[in-house]
Order: sequence, then structure tokens, then C-alpha cells
Amino acid sequence: MSRADAINPVAPTADAAATAWNERGELEVLTFDVGGETLALEATMVREILDLLPETLVPGAPALVRHVVNFRGRIAPVADLRLAFAMEAAETTADSRIVVIELPIDGEPTLVGLRTDHVREVATLSADASEEAPSVGMRWSRDYVRRLVRWRDDLIILPDLTAIFASVLSPRS
Repeated sequence: MSRADAINPVAPTADAAATAWNERGELEVLTFDVGGETLALEATMVREILDLLPETLVPGAPALVRHVVNFRGRIAPVADLRLAFAMEAAETTADSRIVVIELPIDGEPTLVGLRTDHVREVATLSADASEEAPSVGMRWSRDYVRRLVRWRDDLIILPDLTAIFASVLSPRS
């Protein structure tokens, strides 16, 4: 068992696109900022939070995952969710981190690093405070948003990583 597995031994078992609220209608998430927006992922998906690592450009790779890093001896693509949400590029800061998650891609558990501006905290969200993304008024593709959740004085986006990665990785024919 790797150190990362020891930190989070539970792999996501449900369809990654579904939101796995527990029986109390709660969801434990890791919140982080990208492009001035707060996003969240199920805590069970998170393997590790890393300081920025040296990245290697992969020529010809889709822009979303143009770089890879060496994560404990494994090569992991690094995704820049700014591109999926059509956000402007930004320089990294001292607060920038890579959140390493395990996501099923083409039926295979795949380690992916997500570049973030700032990792906030682990929070418990409520299904009662969540809504589907509206069909109008969104500046992002509705297909890339599973739910919007009110939390404290903030609005948190639960991104649909399956849809985001499928849109750039599936056309392999």
C-alpha cells in the first residue's frame, strides 16, 4: 500500500458523474479555488495535495492535460480546469497546489493532478443546499457542472470531471 493509499484507502466506487450524498444528504468535499471560483470534489477522490512539481509538456496532448508530473514514480497528467471553464490563464502563486485524484477514465482508475490556485478545506455540503446548474445565465458549460451548492456565504461548484475529461480524451479514433 502506498502512502497515498494509506491517506485515503477508499476509492470512488459510484459513477463519478453522480453526486454520492450520504443517507443524511451530506457530502464531504475538498474545496479549492480556480480562477476566482470555489470548486469542490468528493474527499474520497483525493489522493494527495502537492506543492507544485516540475511539469513536462506533452506535445500533441489536449490543452486540458498538456502537462504531466512524476507523482511518486507514476506519471500523472495535470489538468488545468481553467480551460474547461473558459477562465483566463493565471500565473502560479505560493498558494498554488496540485490536487491528485483518482478518476475512472475509459474504465481504468487514473491518477490525475488538478492545478488549483488555493486549496481551502474539507467541508461537509448539504444536498438541501444544492441545485442543478441553471440552463441560462451560466458562463460555463452546464455539462461540466454537476451541482451548485450554497455553503456559508459562498457558492461552490461540483464539477463533472467525467464530462470534462470525456470531452477532450474520448475522441481517440
